[in-house]
Amino acid sequence: MSQPTDAQPAPHVSIKPSGHDLPWPLLDAIASLTTAPLMRIAEELRTATLPFLASSSLVIFTEDCTGRPQKKAGAEDIVSRVSIPELDRLRAALEGEGPWRGPAVIGGQEREVLAFRYAPSNALLVLTDPAPAPANAAADTDSAALRMVNYFWRLAAARIQEKVSDAPPSYLLESRAASAERVRVTGELVDQHSTTLETVLAALRSNSLDDHAARTLVTDVTVKALVGLRTLNDRTSNLVEEPVATAFERLREDLRPLMHFSNIDIQFVEPPAKGRALPGEVAHAARAVVRGLVLAIAEQSNVHRVRTQWDCDGENLLINVRDDGGGELSPAAPTLERLLQRVQAVDGTMSVDIMQGWGADISVVLPLDPPPTPAGDVAEWGLASRELEVLQLLAAGQRNRTIATDLGISENTVKFHLRNLFRKLDVRSRTEAIALAHSAGLR
Repeated sequence: MSQPTDAQPAPHVSIKPSGHDLPWPLLDAIASLTTAPLMRIAEELRTATLPFLASSSLVIFTEDCTGRPQKKAGAEDIVSRVSIPELDRLRAALEGEGPWRGPAVIGGQEREVLAFRYAPSNALLVLTDPAPAPANAAADTDSAALRMVNYFWRLAAARIQEKVSDAPPSYLLESRAASAERVRVTGELVDQHSTTLETVLAALRSNSLDDHAARTLVTDVTVKALVGLRTLNDRTSNLVEEPVATAFERLREDLRPLMHFSNIDIQFVEPPAKGRALPGEVAHAARAVVRGLVLAIAEQSNVHRVRTQWDCDGENLLINVRDDGGGELSPAAPTLERLLQRVQAVDGTMSVDIMQGWGADISVVLPLDPPPTPAGDVAEWGLASRELEVLQLLAAGQRNRTIATDLGISENTVKFHLRNLFRKLDVRSRTEAIALAHSAGLR
């Protein structure tokens, strides 16, 4: 199509908005999706797609969300059973961004699925049992409906990426609590199934079994099951941690457009390659804070060079950002106040040193571990000293066996203390006890 020129003016298009003519349900769905909090993003995406393509469940898998990499809506018997290894295998089968349609194991059962991938974050969308929506039963599900679903999916994936990149304090606190709880639950599963499988191995290797061929076969199957279980544990742990070198490289990629389109030279001093891995929420906070600082610095005049450095002392991520400007940045600026809130959300500190004529020197310290002592007053719970010790270890994500070892008591004694804890805290589960402990500052 030829472009309009002076000799060929562009045609005038008259738009007369009419409430009756606009597709309000579609516009409302887009508005809800682009403003949805992360906790409701899967529900909003399913609501938006159902008028175009029916499905029994919708699952989003994104490793950007360290606390809850799965976001799900739909049939409870599916969403409660879907696992990370299942989603990993499906994502590996996709070529490009999709859509991909075919049979896949989701929720422990082979189902017909429709899958899309979002390349910028490698996020995955899975719809189980896809079918034409009742209102559009005659529609071509391979064309218009698929394009609409893909359009909604890209909006949702971009929304997730945006929220995680911004790393607001509420997200960071939720991510830390969810990460600790997921590691605890996975650890319990590993202990439970490892003990069972190791017992089976011992029995099958016993001389009391004569059928050597059968014993060899079953032993091989059981060993593979053990390896798979350990792999699942490692995979889950990896989701809540990020190698410090990888986290820093992602920061460099985030700032690359600014380096390309501005006259500012951003210098990177990399952390030790073998430094301690960063908890996911700390990595997100660190990148968000540095991006915010660099953007605030870039708004000043006479800034030609910014130096950002990460280091790690084993207990903290140490961040330093300096510029060569005239020292115009104000520590009381709203931008720095917002960044300070993000730092404090993960129990960190930030100091800003402004040198007139010499620029700004900003240091941030982010602890890699949650605070070990309670910030709130738990005396009103009436806990005995041993009960408080058990609760602190429980809030830190420890399992019964580890708590027993750390305190030099039996697992039955740990269970006894937990029953008393639940009664005194008026909770019914470990998850509720951990959430209450976290709200009081126990980590």
